Amino acid sequence: MPSICFYFQVHQPYRLKEYSYFDIGSDHQYFDNEKNREVLKKVSEKCYLPTNKLMLELIKEHKGKFKISYSISGVALEQFEAWQPDVLQSFKDLAATGCVEFIAETYYHSLAYIFSKEEFKKQIEQHRNLIKKHFNQEPKVFRNTELQYNNELAKFIEDLGYDAIICEGVDRLLHGRSPNFIYKAPNAHKIKSLLKNYKLSDDIAFRFSDQNWSEFPLSAETYATWVHSVAGTGETINLFMDYETFGEHQWEHSGIFEFLRYMPTYVLAHKDFTFKTVSETAAAYPVRDVYDAHHLTSWADTERDLSAWLGNPMQDEAIAKIYQLEQQVYASGDATYIDSWKKMLTSDHFYYMCSKYWADGDVHKYFSPYNSPYDAYIYFMNAMSDLSIQLKSIEKPINKGIGKETAPKKTGVKAVPAKKVAGKKAVVKSK
Repeated sequence: MPSICFYFQVHQPYRLKEYSYFDIGSDHQYFDNEKNREVLKKVSEKCYLPTNKLMLELIKEHKGKFKISYSISGVALEQFEAWQPDVLQSFKDLAATGCVEFIAETYYHSLAYIFSKEEFKKQIEQHRNLIKKHFNQEPKVFRNTELQYNNELAKFIEDLGYDAIICEGVDRLLHGRSPNFIYKAPNAHKIKSLLKNYKLSDDIAFRFSDQNWSEFPLSAETYATWVHSVAGTGETINLFMDYETFGEHQWEHSGIFEFLRYMPTYVLAHKDFTFKTVSETAAAYPVRDVYDAHHLTSWADTERDLSAWLGNPMQDEAIAKIYQLEQQVYASGDATYIDSWKKMLTSDHFYYMCSKYWADGDVHKYFSPYNSPYDAYIYFMNAMSDLSIQLKSIEKPINKGIGKETAPKKTGVKAVPAKKVAGKKAVVKSK
């Protein structure tokens, strides 16, 4: 009996303000909370509140047969709690139905797995505690930031006790096989890998309102026939996408809410089809084959690799420098510094620095609050320079020297005047 596994990513970063070279040493507030509050309010009104309301109606209408899963970053939950408590309550109402599952991830939506395994584990635990606090659930399934995945990560997450991990179904790794089955990493024993069906997911997330698309306008009835065609050739159709697809990326006038309202009805009209949460999906089906991912993959851009966040000189320098501050940040024992540093680990900051062209470049520009990737780099490096100066001003006792104090090691973080970045344009190349 084939099933639909609907998973949605919910995330809002703390965007940095336009932090200039001249702010260093005098302004220790790095984040544009006016902009963050404004964006959250807009997305809440266009997406979170109306979509959650519709999801709740669908769960009730279908008497528990319609099920969904969410991964909500810790920084998004923080902002809901501070600025949009009605959104947080609407997610709690969904959790209370018993038809909604919440997935584990990194609290700060970071790339910590690549740069600091210890920080990675801390953020997973911090996020796990927050999910328990708000929704009274203990996640059994993990998703890494932007579905970043490889064999090593799957084993690492297995060792942390999770039952399943979700990832992109990358064609070059599937070698002609279908993503509509359960797989496992070659080095894993128990953890199952749930692969995104990117074709059917992207039909909703990206192509739905494209008037040049041959299938435009897409009806719920037509989409259900595509889903039903998997019968006999697959066991789970994993539809993974940003939650902001509904109302924000695909606007209300596109018909996206009407599509969502009727799609479950048409899918469930086929007696063999059901909806399952991510952990139910993992439990329902056996592993059918090995999914061998030696290199990290993701669901971003056409390459489905890490080039959305890493690869050009600005991105590589910024992320290397911020992780160099890890030891000093924790040694400070200052909750404000630790929180600021962790918020600067959020992957969005490096996504804004991406200098790709064509369609992928347009997507990066759409999400960025800045005029250019060079501006994103400047503001980030300047804010990080101020944080580094603040950390250097703190003296902490060394472990074995009673009464003896020493300043932390130098980090090498440098401020970036605006004029300096102009010289970087010649060396920054798109991948």
